[in-house]
Amino acid sequence: MAAELLSPLLPRRRRGLAVAAAAPLLALLLVAVIFFRAPLTTTVSSPERVDLTLVAGAREKGAVCLDGSPPAYQLRRGSGSGAHNWLIYLEGGSWCNTTQSCYAQTMSNFGSSKFMRPVNFSGILSKDHLENPDFYDWNIVYVRYCDGASFAGDAEGEDLDGTKLFFRGLRIWEAVVDELMGKGMDNAKQTLLTGCSAGSLAALLHCDNFRGRLPQEVPVKCLSDAGFFIDVKDLSGERSIWSFFNGVVHLHNIREVLPKDCLQNKDPTECFFASELIKSISTPTFILNSDYDVWQAWSSCKADIRNCSSTQIDVLHGFRKKLVSKLKVAEDKRNWGLFIDSCFTHCQTPSNISWHSPVSPRLDDRTIAEAVGDWYFGRRQDVKLIDCEYPCNPTCSSLLSTA
Repeated sequence: MAAELLSPLLPRRRRGLAVAAAAPLLALLLVAVIFFRAPLTTTVSSPERVDLTLVAGAREKGAVCLDGSPPAYQLRRGSGSGAHNWLIYLEGGSWCNTTQSCYAQTMSNFGSSKFMRPVNFSGILSKDHLENPDFYDWNIVYVRYCDGASFAGDAEGEDLDGTKLFFRGLRIWEAVVDELMGKGMDNAKQTLLTGCSAGSLAALLHCDNFRGRLPQEVPVKCLSDAGFFIDVKDLSGERSIWSFFNGVVHLHNIREVLPKDCLQNKDPTECFFASELIKSISTPTFILNSDYDVWQAWSSCKADIRNCSSTQIDVLHGFRKKLVSKLKVAEDKRNWGLFIDSCFTHCQTPSNISWHSPVSPRLDDRTIAEAVGDWYFGRRQDVKLIDCEYPCNPTCSSLLSTA
């Protein structure tokens, strides 16, 4: 891989990854790795390797990965003016929606800490102020993902051969936050909860809970990167995301983290979608998403949108239109932010290239890092940027060129 960049979403070493029961959903995740490759002409600093820490006393709390092993995180201490600021990043990696797919996931770092290796810090996790101008000196915590349900479930199950499975994402979340509070986060001056993909959805699910764990005088905000999955027919004509989420929600017993007002009127699966979650979140939140997200818009042309037919492009434009309409709730909320680009990609915070570089996607002549920083620190008012339809934004070309 040119100018080696290891995405926190997709670590180098993965064994027997099973992200879903259906082959197309596996392909969706594998295609996404394309968009974390750096162009040959781009110079970036070497990503940083940070040691892995297993959560102490996790088994006693029942806070375990799918296979019963303890969960883990990586912590890099802050320095200087950022020594008391905390950024919590929840790893992504799809979901498992059947006992078979969850069992398969126990053979990988997405279901067992036995297979975890430290992943490199880059993008919003970077300690280089040129690549990460606002958060480079913060305490950075990268929470590893091994429960298969966005840190949200609380149940047990068995595979067909009788192997016990643990769906304990919610307990993992609680155990990690408890441990970090004991390591200095209880004295935080500023905090940001974020993540990408399944980790991004987790950031939305736990946003207000995280706010409640810290004193009211401490600024707490949330950033969702590529977690705005919507219930819409894909290019194959199927409601694939809804069907997939339905399996996840019921298998993992996801209810406690879902909005109570939503559950009063709707099915839990519908309440698991970001479009419903944002209606009840009171903590200031920034939504970063592609309105042509490659994970959701499955098609034979998804590896390179330039190969899509006019009919396929029309369907993608329809997807964009629905996503933008669902985001109206966030657009109308005070102190919220948006960066919705028309780049054909998925997860943009963990890569130096897309987060903040000379070839990063831009809206209003701002990189994602600049827009997020303007929103978080109040340098500009009303940071709500929504791109025009593909192919209007030439700054997306660096991502397309990596396919």
